[in-house]
Amino acid sequence: MATPFHYVYILISLNDHSLYVGFTSDLKERVAKHNRGEIKSTKSKVPLKLIFYEAYLNKYDALRREDYLKSTKGKVTLRNMLKEYIKTFMERWPSG
Repeated sequence: MATPFHYVYILISLNDHSLYVGFTSDLKERVAKHNRGEIKSTKSKVPLKLIFYEAYLNKYDALRREDYLKSTKGKVTLRNMLKEYIKTFMERWPSG
């Protein structure tokens, strides 16, 4: 039997370019729920694009990582990790 993964994921809004950090054990379904407007915190930001994820075997390791990426220091780390992608994204998808 396969061990389930727990995911920390990053979405970017095609509307306002904001980033969203989340956690799930079913990444494909969770991203679909975001884009169907079923997640309250991102409902006004659809459509959203998955731009990054990490997979963990331990749920609590994943939750700890999510908490870190949502912190002030974590947001700086995230923007540095994805600097080139975000730059390219902003050029291709001007907000408006």
